[in-house]
Amino acid sequence: MNYYDNIFSIKNEDDFSQVCFDTFKYQAKNCKPYGEWIKLLNINIETIKKIEEIPFLPVELFKSKKVYCSDKKEQIIFSSSSTMDTGQSFHYVADVDLYIESFTSAFRLFYGAPSNYAILGLLPSYLERKGSSLVYMVDNLIKQSNNVHSGFFLHNHDELYNLLHVLNDSKTPTIIIGVTYALLDFVEKYSIRFPKLIVMETGGMKGRREEISKAELHKKLCCGFGVEQIHSEYGMAELLSQAYSKGNGKFLCPPWMKIFVRDIHNPFKILKKNASGAINIIDLANRNSCSFIATHDLGLIHENCSFEILGRLTASDIRGCNLLVQ
Repeated sequence: MNYYDNIFSIKNEDDFSQVCFDTFKYQAKNCKPYGEWIKLLNINIETIKKIEEIPFLPVELFKSKKVYCSDKKEQIIFSSSSTMDTGQSFHYVADVDLYIESFTSAFRLFYGAPSNYAILGLLPSYLERKGSSLVYMVDNLIKQSNNVHSGFFLHNHDELYNLLHVLNDSKTPTIIIGVTYALLDFVEKYSIRFPKLIVMETGGMKGRREEISKAELHKKLCCGFGVEQIHSEYGMAELLSQAYSKGNGKFLCPPWMKIFVRDIHNPFKILKKNASGAINIIDLANRNSCSFIATHDLGLIHENCSFEILGRLTASDIRGCNLLVQ
């Protein structure tokens, strides 16, 4: 069984730990920025016995370093949207088939086969630039859906509105995956009652609209689409895996992905469940870059391992808790 098989056959904590420590030792040796970070922290990797003790790489290093550990040339480079004037992150992907396997397996786990749905993508800001991992994922899921109505939409809301009526009338299982501001733009112009529609927001106003609370956002979208719950996808350019929420803003990870929360005043302290702090992510699909990432997102982990996104660290928080940027 090769490494990729090991990732997607994880069934319990023991399986996860085994793959996790194998990945950690491999990346500590072969990913130069990660190895430098570990050295800067004066950590002896042989002394690490618990997953919680593994050092997490600050996510901003994807902006200034090539976080990569493969002997072969990258097949694709994903980039962040860079809407906060802090520069773009770049994720060098050695094996794009691994990404496809990751997002397809996660989608199947939470929603079943893509071929069961008409899949609609309302992602104008992502489609208008190159290098979006989200567009790559949705485009592939659209192709896997093999439904004549599946496809992307930019600003052609009239066409989308008419298609939603067709799909509703024909009782076609449908998922619309949209960036938050575009979904709001749509429901401010149109209203439809499509109770079985899965509306999946991918987060963020992307600098296009004023931020509103998640509760207010979901209330508006529920009203506009005529659904009871709003689903959400949690991912980023630096990852090859996604977490999903089927309502109430509570996300669950696939078996090869795990979330921790760190103290914002002591970034090396992992907090217990039911505490809020900054989010650390283990993404074992990131075999050829870094699987251990300290993000700028704030979150809360519950006892059942579901988690919520509460916001973002401020610039002062980031300066205060990241040694590497000093």
